[in-house]
Amino acid sequence: MTLLRLLMLIACLATALPAHAHDGIVVVVVRHAEKDDDDKIDPSLAGSGEVRAQALAETLAGARLDLAIATQYRRTRQTAEPAASAAGIPVTLRPVDAANAATHAGDLARELRALPPGSTALVVGHSNTVPGIVEALSGKPAAPMPETEYDRYTVVLLDADGAARVITSRY
Repeated sequence: MTLLRLLMLIACLATALPAHAHDGIVVVVVRHAEKDDDDKIDPSLAGSGEVRAQALAETLAGARLDLAIATQYRRTRQTAEPAASAAGIPVTLRPVDAANAATHAGDLARELRALPPGSTALVVGHSNTVPGIVEALSGKPAAPMPETEYDRYTVVLLDADGAARVITSRY
């Protein structure tokens, strides 16, 4: 519920500011939820991961989600699906692999920055991609993410003038 409160606070602040101040883009970046050990290469979510994915969807229910992006792996798609389904949108796949690993975060950041003003996007990545995506979006360093961390979310507020604000918390 912390993320919902945060997004509601952002919405309230935006309406209290001059009209041009809230014409930006909101991007919520999370790591996939807890994974199962059913497949070494492409595991699905564990039961606790399914619960976390549903909690993410409930948390984002108050936000107008326009886009949900995940990698090609089941665990990221399954994390994004409940929120995307609740918003009535598909999960858009942005594969990451050895061929595009060096440019993935920057390419994704450019795509997200090109969204229409007022858009809200969810991006589900991996422990080794989430910090790079946050940094590419915001221009600010992001803390590394340990393999055991599943509860961090980062909200990147992209202002109309190109400035970025970053809020990181846990859910």
